[in-house]
Amino acid sequence: MSVLPEFRVLAPRSVAAAIAAGRQRATRFVAGGTDLMANLRHGIGAPATLIDLRGIRALRGIVVGPRGLSLGAAVTLAELAGHARVAKDYPALAQAAAAVGGPAHREAGTVGGNLCLDTRCVFYNRGDWWREANGHCLKYQGDTCHVAPTGRRCHAAFSGDLAPALLVHGAEVEIAGPDGQRRMPLGELYAEDGAAHLRLATGEFLVRVLLPPAPWPAAYAKARARGAIDFPLAGVAVALRVGAHGVAGLRVALTGTNARPFLLAGTEALLGARVDAGWCAELGKLVQKQVSPMRTTLLAAQYRRRAASALVERLAVTLADATAASARDGHEMVRQAK
Repeated sequence: MSVLPEFRVLAPRSVAAAIAAGRQRATRFVAGGTDLMANLRHGIGAPATLIDLRGIRALRGIVVGPRGLSLGAAVTLAELAGHARVAKDYPALAQAAAAVGGPAHREAGTVGGNLCLDTRCVFYNRGDWWREANGHCLKYQGDTCHVAPTGRRCHAAFSGDLAPALLVHGAEVEIAGPDGQRRMPLGELYAEDGAAHLRLATGEFLVRVLLPPAPWPAAYAKARARGAIDFPLAGVAVALRVGAHGVAGLRVALTGTNARPFLLAGTEALLGARVDAGWCAELGKLVQKQVSPMRTTLLAAQYRRRAASALVERLAVTLADATAASARDGHEMVRQAK
């Protein structure tokens, strides 16, 4: 790990001031810095200026109301994980925030930072001397992806925990930059390219995340090498609504396996059926077809593929069982009232 390069730090107090500061050359926006600073110490990038967004009041605050949830981009993961109303109305989001790193990471790391996390790969997240000895890579200073040498696309994986939990709730993001502010679905923030996975123009940064009221019960879980600190080898969020005639709504989102977090396609084919072994097998097949883990971590790609499908199936069963138990409790209360 290298000594940090020299840089200056600007601390704007408003979104407009941050936009103005971002017009300068070789700038990077930073909040918690838990990922960026580690990369700088590994010799990945040398910005002349860091723009610290933590002092901007407009980027803070958690508001839960009848119209949904509003999250400032500078809200810390610890604040999000410990927010009682979020845990009640959006449990998957609180679970995802609590699953990030260790306590110190969550105290510093932010919502915006986790959503804009750099992609990761064993050929990229190393010291500069190691990367130089291996000819660098397509993502940084090289021309070859060591994961897929014959291709022209970087396969580094996105490993942020919050994105799947937000995707199953239909989150949108507000972005500010030199051309003004814009709002778009969270999924459109990402591209399936490990070297350029964020669709942010120069000088743009995340301001706020907006969610509608949570329509269905949801949960998040991830597989990782250790029980704490590690990034997800596969992270999944599932939102499931079960009605009188079977599954009435299903959304599944994944992280850690592809260069972007994404919503699983084709889940509408599983509606109207009971959550049983056959249904879970079909759901698992959908997951395994759409995830594309590569040799970007120390564990085999096939392990991550199977872990992703197993986690999705397990969460779906857990949510279905919880719905059934709640319905039984409700019927029992009605019976006793009579």
